[in-house]
Amino acid sequence: MSVYEIRDTKCLEKLFEGWQETLIWSCMQGCMGRAYADSVSNPMSAQIVIGDFCFFAGEAKKELVLNKPDDYRSNFIIMIPQNNEWSKLIEQTYKERATKVYRYAIKKERDVFDIKKLRKIVEEIKKPFSIQMIDKHIFNQVMSNSWSKDLCSQFNDYEDYRKRGIGAVVMKDGIVVAGASSYTVYNEGIEIEIDTRKDYRRKGLALACGAKLILECLNKDLYPSWDAQNKGSVALAEKLGYHFDKEYEAYEIIDY
Repeated sequence: MSVYEIRDTKCLEKLFEGWQETLIWSCMQGCMGRAYADSVSNPMSAQIVIGDFCFFAGEAKKELVLNKPDDYRSNFIIMIPQNNEWSKLIEQTYKERATKVYRYAIKKERDVFDIKKLRKIVEEIKKPFSIQMIDKHIFNQVMSNSWSKDLCSQFNDYEDYRKRGIGAVVMKDGIVVAGASSYTVYNEGIEIEIDTRKDYRRKGLALACGAKLILECLNKDLYPSWDAQNKGSVALAEKLGYHFDKEYEAYEIIDY
């Protein structure tokens, strides 16, 4: 079987139909990411790679499970199978390099946010901390630190981020200590990434950044989508007004 890069993703719509995942929408809408399939005209199997994530749909094919985009520089990826056949194939292909994990989907509901409550959370940030939106100086600082660069890493440069991205950070003495930003973007919204420097955790900083980012998104008529890596992230999302949807299977792959 040959693997083809798909430029016009319309042919993949049926394979990914009903999958409530904004990273998939980003690629299908041509905003970010790359798509591959077993055929350009009549695909039965498909792969979407965006950020650190990879989604498989349709019939399970080993060639797609092994496919790595030529511009993908990391040796780590999170693979998300549409069905059990893909799960088995990922396990057989990567063996001990694949770790099965469970992630937590959060419901996508437009009208669940309590604006007053979110504003109150933001206002609770007091000196020596301050909340600021990401500008060029902050973007460069965010990108220079390994703990924070995922906040903006999917954008080509600051100009790309300025046009399409959005984010808020908490600063102390001119240094970024927490942030919430658009990990990816799609036509109707963003997928949120939240990070806090290790020595500043459990101070409500991630909560404040999240609240600020949600308010800014609503102001711009963008939906702030949230997907949780762990139960702590679910709890944080729920404090901001989101509701848990379901647990789902994923595979963390090393030496990809």
